[in-house]
Amino acid sequence: MTYLFVGVGGMIGSIIRYILSTTAEEFGSSNFPYGTLLVNLSGAFLLGWITKKFVNLKKIPPQVLTALTTGVIGSYTTFSTFCLETIRLMQEGDYLFALLYILISLFGGLFFVRIGLKLGESR
Repeated sequence: MTYLFVGVGGMIGSIIRYILSTTAEEFGSSNFPYGTLLVNLSGAFLLGWITKKFVNLKKIPPQVLTALTTGVIGSYTTFSTFCLETIRLMQEGDYLFALLYILISLFGGLFFVRIGLKLGESR
């Protein structure tokens, strides 16, 4: 049954990712992958928040929590797309954008997980 929950969560997360990512890309005027960055940073925050908020409550069935974290957030965020877009930036000679993308993704992701964990503690 957990597999079904994760599958449904994955479907939801990937659809939300596609909508947000393509919408954000429409506002970008360069080759910089704003959509994937937005999705990955917001996903880092959400994973931190959900983990702290709901894991400690133990009021949500484990299958639902797994559907949220592994299913929705796991399919919402995308490491492989981050890697592909970084290589694409380098191949196009946009080394500064590639470096910025790596640094913002890494340190921004850590920052947003930390913020999510902190906000998840609040009642």
